[in-house]
Amino acid sequence: MGGTAQFHSWDVRESGPADAPHRVLLLPGGLCSTAFYDDMTAAPPLDGAPIRLVAATVPGHAGTVAPEDVSMENYAAIAGAFAAEHGCTTVVGHSIGANIALEMVSGGHFSGPVVLLSPTFSRPDESKALAIAAALGRVPGLGSLAWPVMLWLTPKALADSMPERRREALIADLRKNSASFCRRAMAEYFAYLDRHGELVPRLCGSGARAWVVRGDRDEVGLTDAEHAALEACPSVTLKVVPDAGHLVMLEQPEAVARLIADVVLGPDR
Repeated sequence: MGGTAQFHSWDVRESGPADAPHRVLLLPGGLCSTAFYDDMTAAPPLDGAPIRLVAATVPGHAGTVAPEDVSMENYAAIAGAFAAEHGCTTVVGHSIGANIALEMVSGGHFSGPVVLLSPTFSRPDESKALAIAAALGRVPGLGSLAWPVMLWLTPKALADSMPERRREALIADLRKNSASFCRRAMAEYFAYLDRHGELVPRLCGSGARAWVVRGDRDEVGLTDAEHAALEACPSVTLKVVPDAGHLVMLEQPEAVARLIADVVLGPDR
């Protein structure tokens, strides 16, 4: 079963049995829509599992309506309220969506397990091109030019990570993004990274059960110190997916689907 709906300013796509005993919130990454999860939700073992998957585009991204407050803290708060309203007991987030999920548990907006697909734990981990665009966005005059260029380049940079049969549709979704929104939201995102400096202690300090999932050739970095801290954290499991980059759920949808099913249903289901 599937369908689309609006929840305030959220674009929502649900799949799986309506009466499933488990409900999982899926938060796409920056600039991305719920379509970026379609291959994963259709892959075994999620396809046919007793799990209702609630994919929700983060407001403002992929041409959706942005909230007035685009800080990461506000996104975590409204995502927590959304999860509660929809009865979701697990959250899966990708990229910026993963950082929103991280902030949901760290800020006390959600208490269930989280699966973080390619999160960023510090500013040095993040894409240099994204950091430059965010910095230029704050410069009068240059700011209005930087993000149109970035939005033109981003689909080209990600195209090779997309399944060929879906590439055109996914790129069309990326092109729905507003340069003015991206300029505003990315300034807040980097301010969030700068405010906390290192996010691994924040995640571990939350005590939340978390799975950190990365492709073996992920473009988002992970320092040796961050890796060691994640390995040492008793509430965190670090998983590396072979033959995948930043768009791990598109490049290896079945592997990620299996991991999510294991988290929700248990590995011995």
